[in-house]
This record gives sequence, structure tokens and C-alpha cells, in this order.
Amino acid sequence: MRIFDTKVQHLKYKVLREVAREAWADRLGETAIDIPKRIVPGKIPTMRCCVYKERAILTERVKLAMGGNKENPNVIEVIDIACDECPMGGYEVTQACRGCLAHRCEDACKFGAITLDAQHVAHIDKSKCKECGACAKVCPYSAIINHKRPCENACKVKAITMDENCAAKIDNSKCIECGACVYQCPWGAISDKSYILNVIDLIKKSENNTKYKLYAVVAPSISSQFTYAKLGQVITGLKKLGFYTVVEAALGADMVLLEEGKELAQKGFLTSSCCPAFVSYIKKNFPTLVPYISHNLSPMGMISKYIKDTTPDAKVVFIGPCTAKKAEILDEKVKPYVDSVITFEELQALFDSRDFDITTFEEGVLDNASYFGRIFARSGGLSDSLKESLKEQNIDFDLKSCACDGIEQCKIALMKKNKNIGDFNFIEGMACVGGCIGGAGCLTHGEKNKAEVDKYGQKRGKFFRIVSSRIFNRVLFGFEISISSRRFPFEK
Repeated sequence: MRIFDTKVQHLKYKVLREVAREAWADRLGETAIDIPKRIVPGKIPTMRCCVYKERAILTERVKLAMGGNKENPNVIEVIDIACDECPMGGYEVTQACRGCLAHRCEDACKFGAITLDAQHVAHIDKSKCKECGACAKVCPYSAIINHKRPCENACKVKAITMDENCAAKIDNSKCIECGACVYQCPWGAISDKSYILNVIDLIKKSENNTKYKLYAVVAPSISSQFTYAKLGQVITGLKKLGFYTVVEAALGADMVLLEEGKELAQKGFLTSSCCPAFVSYIKKNFPTLVPYISHNLSPMGMISKYIKDTTPDAKVVFIGPCTAKKAEILDEKVKPYVDSVITFEELQALFDSRDFDITTFEEGVLDNASYFGRIFARSGGLSDSLKESLKEQNIDFDLKSCACDGIEQCKIALMKKNKNIGDFNFIEGMACVGGCIGGAGCLTHGEKNKAEVDKYGQKRGKFFRIVSSRIFNRVLFGFEISISSRRFPFEK
């Protein structure tokens, strides 16, 4: 049974699992140093040049699993010792160069970086090359290629550069903490900090939910994960871990939809606020558009606020695909409502740290939200749902949505708006390609995940209104809703 896409993910998981096991047993302080040798026993290396380097890297992974560098505000960190296998990169002339007579590459280079040898074969002087790519564009044989590091290629905000030791370096002023580099680095040299110890601590201190009630808020993209089991078994697994109950973040999405429709009609133009990486991208690169970011909390924030407003002794842990959510909970508007965040990768590690075989569990129920709240997990879902929200509330507004699939599309849409061009009045921004189903903390990534999210939403039925204008209005008027029950008490 294959749970993860890559062996890098599996290695990361093994570290998280061992750290969690020791934390449950209250002996992590004494045994953390032994974890690398437990994962890489013996003297034969399996990944690197020697077992000693493997263990040194694993030691750094253990530190990240325990919360990482507290002085670094970024939730994404580079493991320096692991980042030494990639070439310098940049433009190179390959053996496909035929030594032609046209010399278009030489003519196209404005910096004198290209010279020709006696056989007319081109050579690039790295000290002069500005990596503009002009030579590659004009080569008739496509003999000049750009060797870009996987992490640099994955980072569409250009936050990753190389330091003097040729190791990756993250510019925190540019980084939006989306985690694209985490998933794409083939060496696992970039990783997100884990708050798994915080979650274990919250579970323990709840004393079986007698001191406070511990809520698990799960992202709708969970429907495309844990494919080896049924979703209801995952829900039961969460309760066996020690959570009081499990609530859909999609219910928060329903709440967002109802408010966002009103805000859009009032202002005439909005960008979504659901994706924290997208919001961060706007703040760092398009400050003039900040006033147009929806003032609603994200679905995570909305439902967590509701939980804490109605249950004063509640603690909330969000579980989803997103590394940027770990940064979002540090925002002053969100911090009071969400106590910790873990990814699906980390949840798998938690299950296995308790030796749970969730496939043997009975199916629990997760039945809070509407179809429209659930499809927030994939690109275009928010736009489709916002249209429904306007319809249900009888708001006369001609929605012209621009659904952006990945940060590159987000950039194009924001640039158009900045220049007052583009026939749209709402930008749905998703930093990850595919939407939340492409998040760095997912177990699996792929087109099939979109189908699974749609299937999950359809279990509710499109006929079921956004949960729902009449229900949300009752919330506003102070009627108590039991979010731990299968259905709302006044839901037909």
C-alpha cells in the first residue's frame, strides 16, 4: 500500500512518526538524539554517501519535527546539510550545438557572455551571463537550455536563491510560505516546521476533553486523501486520538460565501481571502490592492471563531493540506481562534504513532456543510459557490469571476486589475496549482483528487443550499447549533 507520492514524503513521515511516539511516552527529551539511528541503522547508506551524513540530516529533520528554528519566523526552512546535490544551474550549451554559421546566439547576447571556439561551438561565460534567455530563444537547434534548480523553478515568487556555498536560501520578504519548494525538492532539503508536538500537548492536557473540548477542523480536501480507508474511518481515528469532535472547515466556507456575496455586491470588486499564501502575495507585491481583499476570515478562521464563540472552553486544531495555514494562525485576526495547525502528512504520522489501523475502525459521520462549501478545495470551486451565494440571497450582481489556478495565474490577474484592465470583478486566488488539493501537506497530488472532492461534495447534493441562508441567519440571531451533531437541529 502506497500512501505518499514520493520517498521524500515517506522519510519526512517516518521522522514525524518517531518524534510523536516519543512525545506520547513523555521521553522525547531523552530519546530525540536516538531517532536518526533508529531510522538509519547499521553502516550501509541508503540515501547519501554514508550513514553519518544521513543521520546528520535526519537530526535536522527531527529539529523541524519539534518546531524548528524559533528565531526564524518563516514556517519553511532549508536543511543546509541536505542541500548540496544540485548543480549551479543557469543557461548551458549542450552537445546539440552544431557550430552553425548564423551565430544567432552570439548576436542575441547583449552582455558579451557568448564566445565561439575554432569549431564555431558556443560557450557561455557565467561571469557575464545575466540569464536573460535571449540566446536560448534564437538557437535553431534548441541547444541552449536553462538548468534551473527544482526549488527555484517551483518558487514562482522568486524567494529562493543560492548562497555562497551553493545552498538554497529563502528570502522571507518574498516568501509566501506556500510550500511549493517543499514538495518539489527531490532531496527533501526544504521542509515546513511541524506543530505536531503542540497538538499532542493539547490532546494530553485536555484530559479526555474534561479540561476543555478539543475540536478538529478538517479541510474539505481531506476527501481526496487517506484513499486506503474510508473518510468516516479517518473521522473515527481523529476521535480516538483524543479529539472531542470533528467539524468541516467547509461549514466555515458556507459562512464565508454568505458574507462574501454581500461584500462583493457592496464594493463591486474583491479578491478572495481563503488562501493565506495568496493573501500574503497581494500584501507583498500589490499593496494598492490590499483594500480589495475580502474582509472575511478564511473558512478555517470563520468556523473556528464560531466554535469558540459558542463553546468558551474549546480548543481548535486545523488539519489540512496547507503549510501557509501554519503562518495564518499567527495573524492577529486569526490567532484567538485557532490553537494549532497540522497537515495531512502529520496526521498520518499521528495515526501511526499510536499504531492505529484506521481501516478497522467503524465509520464516523462528517455531515456539516453544503456541496458548495466542500468544493472550495479545488480551483474554481469558490467562484462556482459565490455565484450560488448571490443567487440564494437574491443579490442582483453580475459576477464575473477570474479563477486563478496557481500563483502565476494569480500574478497575471492582479497585474490586470492593477492596470484596470480585464473583464472580471472577483479574483479567486489559489497559490497551489489545482487549489488546496495541490497543497504541499497533501499525501497525494493529482487530477484524480479533483474528482474525489467533487464526489464528496455531491454526497450532500447540489439541491442542498449553502448551509444555509436560513440557518446562518438563525446563528446570527443567537440560536444555538450543535456542530458536533450529525445535522443542525432545524435543518430539513
